[in-house]
Amino acid sequence: MRQWLLLAVSCVVCGSAAVLQGAAAQPNPDWELLRNRMVDEEIVGAGIRDKRVIDAMRRTPRHEFVPPAYRRQAYMDMALPIGEGQTISPPFVVAYMTEALDPQPSDIVLEIGTGSGYQAAVLSPLVKEVYTIEIVPTLGQTAARTLKRLRYNNVHVRIGDGFLGWPEKAPFDKIIVTCSPENVPQPLVEQLNDGGRMVIPVGQRYQQTLYLMKKVDGKLVQEALQPTLFVPMTGKAEEGRQVKPDPLNPQLVNGNFEQLVGEPPRPAGWHYQRQLALSEDAAEGKYAVVFSNSEPGRGAQALQGFAIDGRKIGRLELTFFIRGQNLRPGPMPQQQPGILVNFYDENRGTAAQHLISRWRGTFDWQRESVQIEVPPKTREAIVCIGLMGATGSFWLDDVRIRPLPR
Repeated sequence: MRQWLLLAVSCVVCGSAAVLQGAAAQPNPDWELLRNRMVDEEIVGAGIRDKRVIDAMRRTPRHEFVPPAYRRQAYMDMALPIGEGQTISPPFVVAYMTEALDPQPSDIVLEIGTGSGYQAAVLSPLVKEVYTIEIVPTLGQTAARTLKRLRYNNVHVRIGDGFLGWPEKAPFDKIIVTCSPENVPQPLVEQLNDGGRMVIPVGQRYQQTLYLMKKVDGKLVQEALQPTLFVPMTGKAEEGRQVKPDPLNPQLVNGNFEQLVGEPPRPAGWHYQRQLALSEDAAEGKYAVVFSNSEPGRGAQALQGFAIDGRKIGRLELTFFIRGQNLRPGPMPQQQPGILVNFYDENRGTAAQHLISRWRGTFDWQRESVQIEVPPKTREAIVCIGLMGATGSFWLDDVRIRPLPR
């Protein structure tokens, strides 16, 4: 039960190159320096405005919640593996969800999906009490030990099914959910105080929307915040999904960017949108998307995940329209305008990575078609579109994939 809004795609291409270089250059990293840089660039720079949330992000030692093998990447804005096929949420996602929750000093908060314990640690100084539930025993036990060692004394961890809530501690002023059901679990609705808030991602396995729910006169009033992508859940909730992925027929959703969600409107189906705007200068239809960036190395991208079975599918054909203005690569080799395709195995380890990029300067709309190999061990993939650290303006429209049999 963990967030996967950015599944460790590439710490350089989809994260902050400056933070990564800073960590790599130090045999004993200055964690506070790296954390402050991450907050300035990836939290404040990405639009988080709540001062209390920003201060909590500065004070929370994310590296303490990351396994030693990934600690040097702790202050990258990316998900990192924490075991049991799960990940720690990217810092921006934690900050965004926390800000949407509007935590107050008197609040009693329920978190569903403890994971590493990082989200609960960020909430700890902002509220009165945090009750957090983890369905995977080893993760819950590790998180509880970490939170106790770091003296987050107002955080209480329970092992169990989070969608049942914590009835004996209810009602709650706020509920935050870091796993994605198809619908809001009724026990959580019942355990939320009238006038309370719930932040929760709802939807299909690879197509979800992050919602802010407010309880008014016993009923939830929902507000769509933005598209998102969360890791598959553990147990019966995931197995019981009514709509399941089709790994033999992978497709991109809303590749023409005509479907919009939220306010201001954003392209539905695309996640982790950075430096993206809608453009009515489209190759087809009404809308295209344009990524703009003037700071070399800064992320400007959008992502979409899908299931794909590499045992049956040998290649993917990608077709798309692109347009460029003053395109220049970023300071690192991977920072190029284009499309990045990452393939993952059944354990969500990287099976292969393909960067499709050869465009520079200024040019008008042109149609491109590329075929790439799919490793046999592939079970999932993420497509990342945008500048990804390059500078200039980069338009895309009508992005499609077509599976070709092995």
